[in-house]
Amino acid sequence: MEVIQSFTIDHTRLMPGIYISRKDKGFTTFDLRITRPNQEPAVSPSAMHSLEHLMATWFRNSEVRNDVVYVGPMGCLTGMYVVMTGEYSVEDMRRLTIKCLQWILTQTEVPATTPETCGNYLLHDLPMCHWESQRYIDRLQNDFHSEYTPLQVTLEDGKVFADA
Repeated sequence: MEVIQSFTIDHTRLMPGIYISRKDKGFTTFDLRITRPNQEPAVSPSAMHSLEHLMATWFRNSEVRNDVVYVGPMGCLTGMYVVMTGEYSVEDMRRLTIKCLQWILTQTEVPATTPETCGNYLLHDLPMCHWESQRYIDRLQNDFHSEYTPLQVTLEDGKVFADA
């Protein structure tokens, strides 16, 4: 089996930021990395769930709504994926994400949090979602990262083998 591309990234050196995770078949998958994997706590499941509802709502109602394919959390709870059609750069996604997060900070409730509209409607935490949103804005504005560090393995003979 082929190694999944995201498994070839050195997660011990991955910083919060925005990365292009994959670009193929007319789609661009953006990695919106909120926390530093394995160095900082992951986003709590309840805050991430609220962030998912709010980000999906914003992106699907924004100026790029016709190009939004998917907005959802990473299983490791260190970030979100946004899949887009069309041509968008990391800088475009940075601008859009900051606008989205600023909107989230103005929200007083999370949309679709009833038993009829959500599969786990009790698992939400808007205050922590706000806290994570503000911290991510600060990171995107002040300490921006957008280049992955490939995973490297040093072989017994001293040669470096990069999986990516």
